[in-house]
Amino acid sequence: MAAYSQDIGADAAWPAEATRRMNRMYRWQRHIYDATRRYFLLGRDRLIAGLQPGAGKSVLEIGCGTGRNLVLAARLYPDARFFGLDVSTEMLTSATTAISWRGLTQRIRVAHGDGAAFDPQALFGMQCFDHVFVSYSLSMIPDWRGVLEAAASHLGPDGRLHIVDFGNQERLPAAASALLLRWLAIFNVTPRDDLARVLADLADTSGAGLIFERPYRGYAQYAVLTFPSEPRSR
Repeated sequence: MAAYSQDIGADAAWPAEATRRMNRMYRWQRHIYDATRRYFLLGRDRLIAGLQPGAGKSVLEIGCGTGRNLVLAARLYPDARFFGLDVSTEMLTSATTAISWRGLTQRIRVAHGDGAAFDPQALFGMQCFDHVFVSYSLSMIPDWRGVLEAAASHLGPDGRLHIVDFGNQERLPAAASALLLRWLAIFNVTPRDDLARVLADLADTSGAGLIFERPYRGYAQYAVLTFPSEPRSR
């Protein structure tokens, strides 16, 4: 099984501008990304620890980047299957290298695609997933609401959607918050201040259970949606 899926059909339409933009940003950064981000992408390991997929369950990461989260999760849950999606082919190059180095090509597959509009059957031969997680990617994706809708639509019965991302730092000192927001803007990162409301609406519409927290004094937003066994009747 190849770690990097390119067999997606001749008529697939990639989000070309997004790919070019993210490749420009990460062409060189990808080589130092994991070393530099470990100190401020808070809550990623908590999210991975909370996945708890059972044997044979499937887990998709939208915005998998260098593959760091997928590798850690695959090591922690050796009986689950893992998949990753990213719009940046530069980042996917790092991901496939990391997956190969650790001997995980039989358990992790990654593919190039748009998190707001992707076909899991075409990319991975999967109808749906048991878990989908998004770690510090919503704040970089313009159509982040579309990502949430796509993730929810590709979850099976009792599926769970796990999210961690930047918050609005409401309980941090004002100077520290302002400095952080200016720094994030350099990388086109925008905390989604209405994430809680959007997730609450999604939970209400679908009948999902929602856990939402703002840990680290509001530095981050952390959420888990658990979808019902049967779709809500309309």
